[in-house]
Amino acid sequence: MVTVSDAEHIIQQQVSAYGVEQVPFEQALGRVLAQDLRTDRPLPPYDRVTMDGIAFRFCDFARGTRTFQIMGTQAAGDAPLEITQENACMEIMTGAALPASVDTVVRYEDLEIENGVATVLVEQVRKGQNVHRQGQDKQQNEVVALANQLVTPALVGMAAAVGATELPVKKLPKVVVISTGDELVEVHQTPAPFQIRRSNSYLVKAALQAYQVEPDLLHLPDDLATTKDQLQRCLAQYEVILLSGGISMGKFDYVPQVLEELQVQKLFQKVRQKPGKPFWFGRHGNGALVFALPGNPVSTFLCLNRYFLPWLHASVGLPTKQEVFAALATDFRFPPDLTYFLQVRLQYSDQGQLLATPLEGNGSGDFSNLVEADAFLELPQERDRFEKGEVLRVWPFKTIW
Repeated sequence: MVTVSDAEHIIQQQVSAYGVEQVPFEQALGRVLAQDLRTDRPLPPYDRVTMDGIAFRFCDFARGTRTFQIMGTQAAGDAPLEITQENACMEIMTGAALPASVDTVVRYEDLEIENGVATVLVEQVRKGQNVHRQGQDKQQNEVVALANQLVTPALVGMAAAVGATELPVKKLPKVVVISTGDELVEVHQTPAPFQIRRSNSYLVKAALQAYQVEPDLLHLPDDLATTKDQLQRCLAQYEVILLSGGISMGKFDYVPQVLEELQVQKLFQKVRQKPGKPFWFGRHGNGALVFALPGNPVSTFLCLNRYFLPWLHASVGLPTKQEVFAALATDFRFPPDLTYFLQVRLQYSDQGQLLATPLEGNGSGDFSNLVEADAFLELPQERDRFEKGEVLRVWPFKTIW
């Protein structure tokens, strides 16, 4: 049996990159950018007008001219309309390219226009005002997004702006989520009094979808030959196997035995924690990783958030997540010499401190509390009393801000 920190260290040693692939930029949301994104031309690509109004030469205004003859109108997307005479202007719209023959824009709110003549009503006019200059944001071939970051809606928009129709992103591992047990039936079925519906598979699948991983789902009955045949196939076909159930001490818990027979190297079995103590982790010779999680729903969800998702986060090339800490809102006692992961609700105090309020529930089989909880609070082993106000690490699985 290993400690929580030992289990974390062993799993993180197995972080592995899965390569790079090109995807259409519209489909890259939530993936990890694999290479720096650069501009194909300056941003903005021309001197861009930022206010609807008129454009003129500042030198005319500086000489005292306040009324300008309107020579035409230029909309965004029009070819530039040049001014060839003194004391003249053009009406120009936001987003239009400023012609080279003018340099200053005054907004409509500061004008009076009548009979084709615009009169400037303000004295505070600066040369070049209301113009976003070419290349002011970025020059051509300059980096606009660094690699190893999540592709967000803003980054998708930037890709479109620089003409990046495809983006290089980190490949995702090929994953299968396997449930086990004759007591499980399909979601659409009506269970017998001694059966339950398969929920863990969909719980895990939903968590992986946040990383754009779309796992295959498989169910194994409590049959030794079938378990061995299917796991052998999965080890050859997938890079990651996520099992839920079948790893405890029951007579029909065949998974550890089969994994050993299939020459999957056991890196650890059992962790000094509650829930999730039976957690099994290993590696096959071809590189496939096996995360065999306990079948109780809370145990599955805890091990997924505490171990698997941090491994996946690192394997897809994202920077290490910032650790989150919260203060206990009440005293709490846990006598066993195990690391305890307490379900908590998170909220901010009036002083801006993150507080964790316990939601104990009824053990690792009671996952109704997970709907109400926001995180697991990690209570270190070798202690049995935790006091109100004590600051401890939390593992959020729900956004609260």
